[in-house]
Amino acid sequence: MHNLASFLDSLWLEYTGTNPPVQHIFDLFSSKGEKVINDHIAFRTFDHPSINLDVLGKVFTDLGYEAKGAYRFEAKKLYAKHFEHPDPLMPLVFISHLLTSEFPMEIQQIINGLTAQIPAELTSKPSFIYSGRPWQVSFKTYEKLKEVSEYAAWMAAFGFRPNHFTISINHLKHFDNIADVNTFLRQNQVELNTAGGETKGSEAVMLEQSSTIAYNNEVVFTDGKYNIPACYYEFAKRYTKPDGLLFRGFVEGSADKIFESTNKGQNFNR
Repeated sequence: MHNLASFLDSLWLEYTGTNPPVQHIFDLFSSKGEKVINDHIAFRTFDHPSINLDVLGKVFTDLGYEAKGAYRFEAKKLYAKHFEHPDPLMPLVFISHLLTSEFPMEIQQIINGLTAQIPAELTSKPSFIYSGRPWQVSFKTYEKLKEVSEYAAWMAAFGFRPNHFTISINHLKHFDNIADVNTFLRQNQVELNTAGGETKGSEAVMLEQSSTIAYNNEVVFTDGKYNIPACYYEFAKRYTKPDGLLFRGFVEGSADKIFESTNKGQNFNR
């Protein structure tokens, strides 16, 4: 457990280090007397056999997690799994990968050109999962990918890092529901992702989610530096199943819209 806690701390430090606004949001809740618990952490990758979701998943199964639900996102051409730890206070892990073969040949060739640059030893240490981008890519290529898949463009630009952390509303003391959380965020000038509505999901599907719009980061490309949408912060409220246990899975329709949190970026003005 100590190794897991240290690993999760490293993920959080990388996430907040490159996305200071999420630390500000964390601090907003802390200032209200909340002890913030993470519901889940999400990662993106390509389906290349050396870096696909099972390779990333092994990092977590080696730390005591188990693979649970599997998900298919037809429109975005993604496949995903979530992983659970026996300790319910440990965050869930959601890992998705792009189904490269379902894209036009030109896009496949671009992605294959990126993955061909991966060092053979990249995945030899668990820390690869927050090691950043292992390939060179141009902004022109990023834009071409973004025309067909924001997910592919994001992955090309940022590589390996947490895409988002998620505050568990269930563990908050002063916020009973997601509407109050969203109101609190808006009152503090945080722009939320409204794709599919400000709140995704419902009590009927046992999960409600909202998220910020991603924050802009300066990224160094081979043809210059550009500010592009990076990572975001999510908020989740879970409900109990008929058997009395808390729902621990994910809802494809909601997650599909959450993915769109990186379609555009917002600047951080405290």
